[in-house]
Amino acid sequence: MKLRTISIVAAAAMALSLGACSSSNDNTSSGGTTDVTLSVWAPAEDQATDQSWLQTQEKAFEAAHPEYKMTWNNSIVSESDAGKTVQQDPTAAADVYMFANDQLGTLIQANAVGVLPPDSADQVKSQNNDVMVASVTGPDGQLYGVPYTANTWFMYYDKSKFTDDDITSLDAMLAKDKVAFPIDTAWYLASFYVGNGCTLFGPNGTDESAGIDFGGEKAEKVTTYLTSLVTNPNFVNDGNGAGLAGIQNGSIAAYFSGSWDAADVKAALGDNYAAAQPPTYTLDGKQVQIEAFAGSKAVAFNPNASNATVAAQFAAFLGSTSAQQDHYTMRSIIPSDTALASDPTISADPVAVAQIDTVANASIPQSTLAKMGDYWDPATSFGQALISGDVNASNAAEKTEAWNAGYAS
Repeated sequence: MKLRTISIVAAAAMALSLGACSSSNDNTSSGGTTDVTLSVWAPAEDQATDQSWLQTQEKAFEAAHPEYKMTWNNSIVSESDAGKTVQQDPTAAADVYMFANDQLGTLIQANAVGVLPPDSADQVKSQNNDVMVASVTGPDGQLYGVPYTANTWFMYYDKSKFTDDDITSLDAMLAKDKVAFPIDTAWYLASFYVGNGCTLFGPNGTDESAGIDFGGEKAEKVTTYLTSLVTNPNFVNDGNGAGLAGIQNGSIAAYFSGSWDAADVKAALGDNYAAAQPPTYTLDGKQVQIEAFAGSKAVAFNPNASNATVAAQFAAFLGSTSAQQDHYTMRSIIPSDTALASDPTISADPVAVAQIDTVANASIPQSTLAKMGDYWDPATSFGQALISGDVNASNAAEKTEAWNAGYAS
């Protein structure tokens, strides 16, 4: 999976927070307030100064909860590093931490992430669409995190090359100009198949018994389409950054990536800078939606914390509407909260609109089950075989069934 966060391996942070959970004790002071210490892990960019996003939210939490006298122990751990760092010793990890939701399955297995209390779960359901709610839902149906932004991809394009109608159809775009797509990257390849009814662990990605279903006529037809796509003279496989490089030198008119490329694409395209949800493609005369995997970055609390109640409250606070709005203002972190989609600043941002539209209209939840790990390498190999021609129109059905059979075994 392609997650563009700054990855800071936090051995030092783990050392700083050893015993942090045991330090989160309640002590009622003579003034009637309760002394609470919370350890918090967040990316470096969120806590660089006393005026950064994390510190701002901590001060706001204190103002909202005068019943607590708070002491904060902040350490740097990125969302991408949180899962493996927490698992080193869940009892010594931070009370509250930010994580990428593809780590959820292993965090649950390690008893390192707490089930949200009812009020926090209600907050998540009221703020987010079904895909984002599914991103923090465990196999038991419980919610384990508070999403604050989506992790997905969409389409960047040069709006001088395509009309508004063109960008709804991949085939219409290919008829006009060059389009790059990373067929040999598993995170992207699945989008053609799931749009036509293939599934990974059921429709919500939570049913391990359903397995990976990329077989039958529904998958074979997609493979046949892809064998034609990769030989189209206007198709470019986006390997080794070819898509962004092509946008920058003008040789490519559209490619698919996420919010992490926004600044580079905007600099390259200037007034022609545009983004949109993935288009459809034509299969048997019908339009099939390309559906991106969508996950989230979320805030969790540690069930091993001595003050798990306050930790859960603060986790929910960091994912609140106001905190998400501040996150966008201070760091351009696109909110998952659907109420913020109509905010004038956010609705004027092409990348924010493209990401929000993709999650709402053109995505499926990326499974957080540990078995999801079985999907990636075979899918990458299959995509590479499409590009090389080892999978072609004459053997598409046979190769697709062999690929699917590998998952079943």
